[in-house]
Amino acid sequence: MKKILATALLVTFALTGCNTIKGVGKDVSKAGQAVTGTAEKTSDEIRRN
Repeated sequence: MKKILATALLVTFALTGCNTIKGVGKDVSKAGQAVTGTAEKTSDEIRRN
């Protein structure tokens, strides 16, 4: 019984961890897109002046 409970807990933590890592990856990706967009706007402004 203890082994089944321990296995269930490990599986639950593993699945939760995967979702958390996936969420962090999306956040990092959005931040990277924002930085890229800002860099492109700045570059365009520099070229115009």
